[in-house]
Amino acid sequence: MSIDLSAAADFMAGHARLLDRRRFEAVLGRASGPEGVLGALDGYRNPDGGYGWGLEPDLRSRTSQPGGALHAFEALRDAGPAGSDRAVALCDWLESVTLPDGGLPFALPVPDPAACAPFWAQADSKTSSLQITGMITAEALRIAAYDPAVAAHPWTARATAYCLAAIEAIEETPHALVLYGAIRFLDAVYDAHPQAPALLDRLRAFLPRDGLLHVAGGLEDEMMRPLDFAPEPGRPARALLDPEAVAADLDRLAAGQREDGGWAPDFTSYSPAAALEWRGHTTVRAVSVLVANGVVRP
Repeated sequence: MSIDLSAAADFMAGHARLLDRRRFEAVLGRASGPEGVLGALDGYRNPDGGYGWGLEPDLRSRTSQPGGALHAFEALRDAGPAGSDRAVALCDWLESVTLPDGGLPFALPVPDPAACAPFWAQADSKTSSLQITGMITAEALRIAAYDPAVAAHPWTARATAYCLAAIEAIEETPHALVLYGAIRFLDAVYDAHPQAPALLDRLRAFLPRDGLLHVAGGLEDEMMRPLDFAPEPGRPARALLDPEAVAADLDRLAAGQREDGGWAPDFTSYSPAAALEWRGHTTVRAVSVLVANGVVRP
């Protein structure tokens, strides 16, 4: 099992947006470093501390959005401690749009919906979403592990409390993406909150041991896979899955490199720009997961 890192770098040079090129370099420990990631990320930042402008490729709106916050935290985690001021400012923005129950809406109103996916443009902005809140809070908690300002931020505590309560209230099999958000959150908060281990064990009933779940409403063959739920080795979420399923998914991920050197998502994009940008983002994620699991050495 191997990939061609040189071909992946060539793909990124010819196909990917600057942010993902900088993230690719950071994942591999190459020259651009954290300042390169932060400089590219700043192009998507708004004066309110949130992120828009298509940082979420299928959400082209200029407005600050929860989806933009998710991808901003991804990049800030790649940048490490150098991004602390931006991470805290993003927590400030998230606090400003958090609903009374402590959750985030899937999206805020989109005044400029051109080329946006309908699930973003038509989202209910008055109801909290466990899917998006869990995903965003999971990324923030991973930053909080080395950034005390994010760990102590009041938004982090509010979002954590919302997610724990919402997960505890799950009684029936949730949508695959809701389950994904819940598991990623519990994996991130596992060592910091006494409720997390029992809640993660409860979710075991909804996740097959092979880690394969169809994404209802997506493409016919669109699936959530083991490495979506548990991308990092040694983390609690891995215990939900058969080791053989994880190993097979690592083989699948490595084999997914295309002739042009990049990877491609298995879901629909809603604009030509998004289709290309998702390929760069997906390539960064594939290489990052393979590096984290020791399949690839930078």
